[in-house]
Amino acid sequence: MNRLTEPIVNWCEPLDQKSDPKAGENSNYALERLRELLRVTTLSADGKLPTERTLSERLGVGRREIRRALEVLEAEGLIWRKQGAGTFLGQRPDSWSDHAASLVSGTNFMEIMEVRLRIEPQLAQLAALRAKDSDIDRMRDLRDKIYERTDADWRELWDGSLHRLIAQTAGNQLFLSLFDVINRVRQDPVWQSVRERARRQNKTLNESRVQHTDIIEAIASRDPARAGEAMRNHLLTLQERLIRQTSMDLPDQSTSTEETDTL
Repeated sequence: MNRLTEPIVNWCEPLDQKSDPKAGENSNYALERLRELLRVTTLSADGKLPTERTLSERLGVGRREIRRALEVLEAEGLIWRKQGAGTFLGQRPDSWSDHAASLVSGTNFMEIMEVRLRIEPQLAQLAALRAKDSDIDRMRDLRDKIYERTDADWRELWDGSLHRLIAQTAGNQLFLSLFDVINRVRQDPVWQSVRERARRQNKTLNESRVQHTDIIEAIASRDPARAGEAMRNHLLTLQERLIRQTSMDLPDQSTSTEETDTL
């Protein structure tokens, strides 16, 4: 949450006004421009949006119109808001997930991968049964996002979004809550260090993209068995890399970032 790792660099640039002078008084106009910005603008690492005042100045729209547009986006599940903290991209985290995330502090990457291997293939199977065409289109868009850049953190963020969308599409809230607990490990500094080591392998990027595509196309074909197996193969590949890279010392020379992978 579903969280763009670069600083906010283009929210404060002037936006061409393509509407009439009264566009700033129109909530529909504000909603349209916010959708556009969410689509093309990079956010901070935690997915936090600028303040209502900044958005108002950025778009030349009144704060009331901005607030109304944000309410619509929140109702659609594209953003969530927390009083005193701000507005964030994605859906509101489950409160149980926040509490249960503390459980992962005493675990290790092998335990995490074991749980992922038990849960995510089942989620892929359910997604194949319940996904809408619009869900599949979004999966393909997120897959493409992963490989648009050479920034490993960027890829990790969009990879997490893709896997969460599959979990969400499965349509089982308890499964989704369990997934969110595991997904929170991505934010842990120790886990990030393990991932960085695993990213240094050669020729993993193309393999990862092929595996993501296999998962999505199996879901699109409404083939639960194939979707579950594709997800399982993908996670086994990641597990193997983690085992190999955490059991040996790596040389200082790492591969090109164009060949790094996400976990």
